[in-house]
Amino acid sequence: MTEQAVQKMESRPVFPFTAIVGQEEMKLALLLNVIDPKIGGVMVMGDRGTGKSTTVRALSDLLPDMTIVANDPFNSDPEDAELMSEEVAKKVYENQTLETESKKIPMIDLPLGATEDRVCGTIDMEKALSEGIKAFEPGLLASANRGILYVDEVNLLDDHLVDVLLDSAASGWNTVEREGISISHPARFILVGSGNPEEGELRPQLLDRFGMHAEIGTVKEPELRVQIVEQRASFDETPIDFRNAYQQPQTLLRNKIVKARELLNAVELDYDLRVKISQICSELNVDGLRGDIVTNRAAKALAAFEGRNKAEEQDIFRVIPLCLRHRLRKDPLETIDSGDKVRDTFRRIFS
Repeated sequence: MTEQAVQKMESRPVFPFTAIVGQEEMKLALLLNVIDPKIGGVMVMGDRGTGKSTTVRALSDLLPDMTIVANDPFNSDPEDAELMSEEVAKKVYENQTLETESKKIPMIDLPLGATEDRVCGTIDMEKALSEGIKAFEPGLLASANRGILYVDEVNLLDDHLVDVLLDSAASGWNTVEREGISISHPARFILVGSGNPEEGELRPQLLDRFGMHAEIGTVKEPELRVQIVEQRASFDETPIDFRNAYQQPQTLLRNKIVKARELLNAVELDYDLRVKISQICSELNVDGLRGDIVTNRAAKALAAFEGRNKAEEQDIFRVIPLCLRHRLRKDPLETIDSGDKVRDTFRRIFS
């Protein structure tokens, strides 16, 4: 961790991820997306005050540092061409030496009132026309590259802007075009949206584009509620001491994530299990193939997280409600299935 990152952490301590009580569904979905970002992000829906924002910030703080090209606004990866800006890629092609630095994985908050220019970036046409150079002012998508983009109350965001975010998240690139000038840069991030269902749902067409859908509710057990309140009070009073108490479990979980990322490509999922996943999607009348793809990826990511190189039936059972429940609706007025319908279909097919 860089000195600057340490100072930032100490000036604004973040609640430890391993100290969060309950909300297992949301935590699992977030961890699996961190292990395999190609799962496609998470939509978290739940009551107000259930720790959605706290959990996402805690996840970002938990993750290991990343290596970037120094002074690059796109967090370019010095090793991966898919995660390099055009300028960095050109330097690599010319065999120039790249200066690198370590940086905390970014967690970018997208405010509700953000404009498309603020999100995607803008081209300075005056400079482009007068000086003949592509003058680009990066937006939030550039800052979020290789990190997490968090949109609170995504269900209140303009549909067009949600479409832009989902397109960038799916393709891994952001393209800005104006007056015949086009600029592209890498924008591979984990998109996390959250919202309160009382304030309205996303349209099914947009909801389907999120890889996973986690539902969280207010904790009902009095003992757990007391534990959460006491933890929060302790953290607010002495945040550094509270964080220090969770240093060991945080380190263990961080190492587990790193190992899972390394193991992921070696994880196998038997053909007959893949066929059964597709059979479930077919019986549930899930449109398209996103449900099949995401369930396959999530099952492998879970196996990698638990240190296994083969995904099993139980892995599928744990992740498939998160991957399919938001893809079942055909009528926008229907509520999202809690997961029971998906589980019942799973049990029938796997029996």
